[in-house]
Amino acid sequence: MDTRVKPAYDGLNIYDGLVDSIYNRPMTYLLRPLLLALAVLLTAAAPAQAGRDNLVIGITQFPATFHPNIENMAAKSYILAATRRPFTAYGADWKLSCLLCAELPTLENGGAKLETTPDGKPGMAVTYKIQPKATWGDGVPLTTEDVLFTWRAGRHPQSGFSGEEFYRRVYKIDAPDAKTFTLHYDKVFFEYNALGGGFDILPAHIEAKIFDAAPADYRTRSAYVSDTTNKGLYFGPYRIAAVTTGSHVTLERNETWWGQAPAFNRVTVRSVENTSALEANLLSSAIDKIAGDLGLAIDEAIAFEKRHGAKFNIVTKPGLVYEHIDLNLANPILADARVRRALLLAVDRASMTKQLFAGRQPVADSNVTALDWIHTEDTAKYPFDPKRAAQLLDEAGWMQKQKGAIRTNAKGEKLNLEFMSTAGNRSRELVQQVLQSQWKEAGIEVRIRNQPARVFFGETVSQRKFEAMAMFAWIASPESVPRSQLHSAHIPRADNNWAGQNYTGYANPKMDALIEAIEVELDRPKREKLWHDLQKLYAEDLPVLPLYFRSNTHILPKWLKGVTPTGNLDMTTLWIETWRVEE
Repeated sequence: MDTRVKPAYDGLNIYDGLVDSIYNRPMTYLLRPLLLALAVLLTAAAPAQAGRDNLVIGITQFPATFHPNIENMAAKSYILAATRRPFTAYGADWKLSCLLCAELPTLENGGAKLETTPDGKPGMAVTYKIQPKATWGDGVPLTTEDVLFTWRAGRHPQSGFSGEEFYRRVYKIDAPDAKTFTLHYDKVFFEYNALGGGFDILPAHIEAKIFDAAPADYRTRSAYVSDTTNKGLYFGPYRIAAVTTGSHVTLERNETWWGQAPAFNRVTVRSVENTSALEANLLSSAIDKIAGDLGLAIDEAIAFEKRHGAKFNIVTKPGLVYEHIDLNLANPILADARVRRALLLAVDRASMTKQLFAGRQPVADSNVTALDWIHTEDTAKYPFDPKRAAQLLDEAGWMQKQKGAIRTNAKGEKLNLEFMSTAGNRSRELVQQVLQSQWKEAGIEVRIRNQPARVFFGETVSQRKFEAMAMFAWIASPESVPRSQLHSAHIPRADNNWAGQNYTGYANPKMDALIEAIEVELDRPKREKLWHDLQKLYAEDLPVLPLYFRSNTHILPKWLKGVTPTGNLDMTTLWIETWRVEE
């Protein structure tokens, strides 16, 4: 048991353990329908929802940390979105709006202004007013003191904060009063008033003394790690009241929340990493809903809808979710672009998505979906072409002595790659098996080794410990600049305390220049052209293997209303106070 968080028991853990122990054992997929039925029987004795005061949500991951600015993981974002608010967010209409600020600053309303930086370059000053009633859960007002501390901590080279570009770009903050602050940026850029993830406000009255004592150790000593249930860490509709590591997080109403009162006294977010067991928990009423942000894949949801659709409200939302395979470019095999292109040409992604996902998840040619206005079709394409894949592998020095044999190089070394993803995700496991089989046909030996999501994201991916390939998804906002994922300055390293999300280690000066040019271009048509150039370069270099763009399916009880999927980076739980019960 993790002693850093307080355990809590709600009477359901024993059933989760029985289900998980069954589904986490190696098995053939032919046996899973029988085991699913057994799991339903095992969980049938779990206590049903008592009234409608409590809501139990099922997700497939458990957070590696609860610190809002360290490490990026969807499970953490989903839970914290119910307990905190960013200054701005993109709703279901994909328009930017204020959540923690009183009014969205723009150049038109004077909240944002062009200025000259101290070194004589064009810059911007953007002024925000904090919601007047915003208060931490322990009653301490949320003020500009918290803003200034968060910025100071994020600028420290050893803090390990994500989104370090923001902290570098803001060279000064003015705070004329407790609820007003002005960010001074060292450049003019089109996303000037989007102040969301990466700059999540921290309580200075709790965190400052911990940070100042040992900045390099802050990621493990923060109260979000050592005292997770401290009321003073939260200021949303709910606060974290209890944590059972690897199992569930209990949220209770935050007495100091200034907005609309949420409908539920308690919300329990349960982690069931095996998607078959997640279904069983829903059918047995151990959980009320499956979060689309972190729930069943589209193929599982389609099958579930055929069997049980009449009992639930099932909402599928296409969006900005990009399933892909990160490649560790420090691996000498993958450092060769010919091998990367061959890996993609050797697999039939179109047939795979058609057969596994009923064609509802389109094949990705780059990192930008057709749903985003910046998308272009004018990029390199990689249709299934085994002959061309073989030619590229031959050119790269990986020869196949006979049909069906694993390719080797001049030293006799096999073309062997490790393939990792999140354990227990049935769809990803199926995709891995399809890809593994097709790569074997091309003479590429692939070993599958998966891990629980909290380990996979919390350490393996974030610290670039994967040997070759890591499959997961990026979730983006509209027109989201991929600086953290693709710019060479954002490669996680020990000396920057593993900040950044460029897990592949990709470093191309052309890509760096395009990212920097896009950020500062205010003219929309000119920016669109730069975006097209970025997608072309991405498809040519292939620092990752694009797979497909996902649709997320939210499975809701009939009585739960007001849940509106966004289809973008901002989780549905950012608007949890609008969820309601209608029998």
